[in-house]
Amino acid sequence: MVAFLAACIVAGTPLVFATLGELITEKSGSMNLGVEGMMLMGAAMGFLAGLNTSSPLLALAAAAAAGAGGALIFGVLTVSLRANQVVCGLTLTIFGTGFAQFVGEPLLGSSAPSEITSFFSKVSIPVLGDIPVIGPIFFQQDVFVYLGYVVCGLAAVYMYKTRIGMNLKALGENNAAADASGINVNLYKYVHILIGGAFCGLGGAYLSLVRMPIWQENIVNGRGWIAVALVIFVAWNPIKGFFGAVLFGGLSILGLKLQAMGFGVSQYLVDMIPYVATILIVIFSTYKKRKESQPPGDLGNNYFREER
Repeated sequence: MVAFLAACIVAGTPLVFATLGELITEKSGSMNLGVEGMMLMGAAMGFLAGLNTSSPLLALAAAAAAGAGGALIFGVLTVSLRANQVVCGLTLTIFGTGFAQFVGEPLLGSSAPSEITSFFSKVSIPVLGDIPVIGPIFFQQDVFVYLGYVVCGLAAVYMYKTRIGMNLKALGENNAAADASGINVNLYKYVHILIGGAFCGLGGAYLSLVRMPIWQENIVNGRGWIAVALVIFVAWNPIKGFFGAVLFGGLSILGLKLQAMGFGVSQYLVDMIPYVATILIVIFSTYKKRKESQPPGDLGNNYFREER
């Protein structure tokens, strides 16, 4: 059971970054449904950079830049040109899928360099890693997992304890009121859309560089859509987002665990569970009445100052 829970952390890490990226984007009032596309772009560019440079830091930088680049397309279309956010997000997913196929076709079957796989090998944190049960689950992981802990904690502090974070919340609730109070609406939206895209790119890079360090088509495999639903499930809270991502990561590997225990369960049937859960989350979210469970008030609405 300890080994399974530790594997849940690993399986949930790409969802941690993708969920956090979409959460930050939606807090600014922008709904970017292109998470899947940005993850694929990050996975492809991170793997390509890692293969050519053997540098884990450059690989991560390339992945974050690719995700942010996809988010920039979305930002220009929705913030500057005020195009429909749902349509632009779906288009970004299609674009990112094609981009990853174009970049990744020559890379099919290629393995990440040993310098990268060794950099992201599991490392036990002194003292913490020796704690019974908790240590092997949380503190005997790879560097990328630890980075997920840090960014979730920092995101929570940023959103709930800083002035900029409070401005971000105000912006998401009411664009016009935030503008009237002196907040630069377009700047806030662009910055947080780009940050969200960078996190999505890092989530994709974890899959191609750490989880499955051999390039293959459709490596993200629908995780971007799960991340979109997870944002609703965790009520736009980054700490809850971490545990929600781990939960869904566990569901994605449940079939393998059951088979290892001797249960004759079809892997394909169990693979459906995270997506069925995603549908149920979207359905049940419509029944949430608590204020803290509601989405930002201006989520999905484009802001045109002259219409204020």
